[in-house]
Amino acid sequence: MLIAFDSTQQALRAEMLLEYAEVDIDIRPTPKEITAGCALSIEFPEDALHTVKEVIVQENVEVRGVFRLLEAGGGYEQVDL
Repeated sequence: MLIAFDSTQQALRAEMLLEYAEVDIDIRPTPKEITAGCALSIEFPEDALHTVKEVIVQENVEVRGVFRLLEAGGGYEQVDL
């Protein structure tokens, strides 16, 4: 799963908050299929989705969206927060 952002500031803030919440994350470039204002995205395992949503909502992190990688044919689909 992937979180895309509109600003680098929000991406770095989310990184800090998710690490504090002990979510296993990786910083990676935003895929070209996802239009975002920031070149950084955060990748995380799908089983951490509930925790990630809680952190985003409770801490008012501004995100472009949360996306799931589609297995068939690649690409991404947006997941509701």
